[in-house]
Amino acid sequence: MDLNVKTAAGAQTIQVSDDVFGAEYKQSLIHQVVTAYMSAARSGTKAQKNRAAVQGGGAKPFRQKGTGRARAGTSRSPIWRSGGVNFAATPRNYEQKINRKMYRGAIRSILSELNRQERLVVVDEISISQPKTKELVGKLKDMELKDVLVVSENPDENLYLASRNLYGVDVRDVEEIDPVSLVAYEHVLVTESAVKKLEERLA
Repeated sequence: MDLNVKTAAGAQTIQVSDDVFGAEYKQSLIHQVVTAYMSAARSGTKAQKNRAAVQGGGAKPFRQKGTGRARAGTSRSPIWRSGGVNFAATPRNYEQKINRKMYRGAIRSILSELNRQERLVVVDEISISQPKTKELVGKLKDMELKDVLVVSENPDENLYLASRNLYGVDVRDVEEIDPVSLVAYEHVLVTESAVKKLEERLA
């Protein structure tokens, strides 16, 4: 299949694989992979102490009878101040098993759907002469792009620095893209060399 490429000389086309940019849209697979990716980013370090883990409370706080109070065997009971927590949270791992074939299939499905919805914009190159946000804003405005992920094979430092202060704009190396970043933006701006690199990785 052909992809349109925006160049300074005008529109051109490049030949790409149907398996990568014309794959079937698999919503359930994308949902599973995106959920697993976001779950793996969770720290899972939340921890609380139950009554066994709270220090102290070994002695009976007062005698069983004659005080007029409810009987108590420890001052670390969950109903006491400074006591333990019922069903205390413990550290856990939120990672989900996703194999490589599923992950690559989800990326291909996302790229193909972006292409069908005309949200995948391919250019011959994207670079700026100096690390100025204003210059990058001007380039994106000329292409009528706001909420955009910029993917390049070797993005220069000027491009990174110029995009840091822009809301809704992110610059990634082609090796750094993930399913969450691809679905998070309205448009994905990809250089021609990055398209070829993606095709090699996902074919």
